[in-house]
Amino acid sequence: MSDGAAAVEAYLAGFEPSVQERMRRVRAAILAEVPGGEERMRYGIAAVMLGGRYALHYAGWRKHIGLYPVPTLPEPLETEVAPLRSGKDSLVLKHADPLPDELIRRVARAIVEVRRPAG
Repeated sequence: MSDGAAAVEAYLAGFEPSVQERMRRVRAAILAEVPGGEERMRYGIAAVMLGGRYALHYAGWRKHIGLYPVPTLPEPLETEVAPLRSGKDSLVLKHADPLPDELIRRVARAIVEVRRPAG
């Protein structure tokens, strides 16, 4: 386990078990779609890097998990995530709602397409 992954694991371990499980599912969904994704802690929250740049951050909060930054996505994906938007570049996944694992994967996949390094 890299130092970054160990730091992310320590961050996740700080949450109550039900939130830890949700955070680990978010982590797995993102890592499944970010080829060679490298985990780091940034701004006190978990992040996944793509080609040396930060692709996506995720954080646990009292009532939700946040994904940042999530740019405007191609349609029809943007319409699907619109109810989860908080501000122009954040998604809020409320703990009271089922976790949309496949939607998280599709969002991560779309972000990879937008941020893929040239070359």
